[in-house]
Formats: sequence, structure tokens, C-alpha cells
Amino acid sequence: MDKLAYLARRLLVAIPTFAGITLVCFALTRFLPGGPVDMRLMRMRGLSGGGASSEIAGAAASSAGQVTEEYRRELEAQFGFDRPVWEQYRRWLFDNRMGLDLPSYDYPNKTAWQLIRSRIPVSLWFGVASFLLTYLICIPLGIAKALRHRQTFDAFSSFVVFVAYSIPSFALAMGLKTLLCGTVDGFSDLFPLGGISSDFDVEPSRWEWFVDRAWHMALPVCCYVAGGFAMLTLLMKNSLLDQISADYVRTVIAKGATRRRAIWGHALRNALIPVATGFGSMISLMFAGSIIIETIFEIPGMGRLSWDALIGRDYAVFLALTALTAMFQLVGNLISDVLYMIIDPRIDFSQK
Repeated sequence: MDKLAYLARRLLVAIPTFAGITLVCFALTRFLPGGPVDMRLMRMRGLSGGGASSEIAGAAASSAGQVTEEYRRELEAQFGFDRPVWEQYRRWLFDNRMGLDLPSYDYPNKTAWQLIRSRIPVSLWFGVASFLLTYLICIPLGIAKALRHRQTFDAFSSFVVFVAYSIPSFALAMGLKTLLCGTVDGFSDLFPLGGISSDFDVEPSRWEWFVDRAWHMALPVCCYVAGGFAMLTLLMKNSLLDQISADYVRTVIAKGATRRRAIWGHALRNALIPVATGFGSMISLMFAGSIIIETIFEIPGMGRLSWDALIGRDYAVFLALTALTAMFQLVGNLISDVLYMIIDPRIDFSQK
């Protein structure tokens, strides 16, 4: 019952946390200069200066300040900016489902959800692949380093891990693209320059489609994994070393159990508790994507969508992405708490 009560409290805390995140971001988009109204007027003035014959563009670019202000008020009413901020927020959150039903400012024929939905599969492909590779490699590597502490394997693997960690993701992406994508004469072209799939003349089979997708994903996934590789590996190693040196492990060995059984049957389970802490952040990263890597490899994922929305002041899409990312982060934190309970049922939540 204590665990259920703790989870219920976490759910109740998540509601005002989500409201606070979205409210702050929503208010900033309303008060910062250069919003969608200003962007629309600037574009129309640019069209007028280039010789456009549109009457509306001409009116917006007219030297009569009165006309410009009138048109500005019309645009503010069109975007709903003429209402109080609290009412705008209420309508955005409840009437428009966190802005998912609002039309994009840059693509009026599509809603924010339609744009996001078209990018989710791409980011999930890279996010899930990176997540699985990170945990499937780092956890066994951290265990092996702990069992061979201060040996040659531990020193060599630490050197490799820290070298990979010290290279910025954009530098690694550019280096791999230069060496393996044929962008410079004299280097190999083993992998495609970018994108997520090839142009097939005929409909490919499932296996051909999967191999082609894996071929395009190989280099971006390597760049994804390199960022959190060292941290998770060392976290697993240090956590297992702490458990091995604990009194209960020595007690298990003193009662006749082998060292292997004490480590794999008792210490390892407790060592996984700190590793589960980062699971929540990984959930949000799987959804959010990476702006730099997606830009370098020309991947139409969530990272590029959020960047384009922010640069273009497409606040309808940007706020919807912010709300979804915050929701996934909160859900991921709750999943981390559930993993705590599964890994170690002895954790007492009565005082939390």
C-alpha cells in the first residue's frame, strides 16, 4: 500500500509540474518579440518589396502606420493573441489538446499533430535503436570492467570509452560522414550521405527494406550512442564495485556461496538500481531526437522539426512538441520508480 500511495503522490505531483512547464513556455511565446504576427508581417513586406501584386501584401507594407496596425490587430485576432494570456492557455490546453489540433503557422493546411505524427516513426527508429544498443553494450561492459578492476582490460576499455566520450557528437558525425560517405575524394563511400531510405524502383521486400534502413541508420546511431556511452558504463562499473565490497556480499560468501553466485545472484540486482535512474530521461530523448545529428545526416526527425519550428516562430508546433516532451519525461520518471520497486522490493516509500 505504501508503494501504491507513493505512486499516486507522484502522479498528483506530475500534474502541476506539467502545468508549470507548459505555462512558462506558453507565456514566453506570447511575450517575446518576433512572434508569428511579426514574422507574417515581415514576410509580406518582403513580398511587397520584391514586386508582389497582392493587395494584402501591399496594405501590410503600406507606409501608413494606421493600416499596418489595423492589419496587425487582424492577425492577432486570427492567431488568438487578442485574448488574455490565461484564456489563451486554457484554450490551448483543453480546447486544442495541448495545441495538437492547432494549424501550423508555416504549414496552414496541416495541424501540429499531423506534422509531429509524420516525424515520430523516424525519431523512434533512431531512439529505440540507440537505447537498446546503449544498455546492451554499456551494462555488460560495466560488469566486465568491475570484475576485472585495475586489470589490462579495465584500463584499455576506459581509454577507449573516454576517447569516444571526449569527441563532440557533431565532430564525430562530420568525421564519419567524411571518411565513410564519400564526401571527399580518396575516402570510401560505404554508407549513404543522409536520409533514412533509398529510392527503390520496385517495392522492396521486408528484408530488403530492413537492411536498407539499417544501412542508413548505422552512422547516426553510432553518434547517438557515443554521447552517453561513458557515463552509463562507469555508472554500472562503480555501482557493482560498491555492491561487491558491501557487507552482505561477504556474509553470503562466508556462508558457503561462491563469489560468482554472490555477485550474480545478489550484488548485480542491487547494482542495477542507479542505472534505472536514467531510464526516464532516455524515454524523452527517444522522442525528442537530436538536432545536430539529424541536420548533418539529413534525417527528418523530431529534432529538426523542433528546430525549424523555433527558428520559424511556428509556436503551434513548438509548444505541442514541448508539451509532449514534458509528458514523456514525467512518464519516464514514473517508470523509473516502478523499476526501483521491481529491482529492489525492500525500498521503503513510506517516508517519501
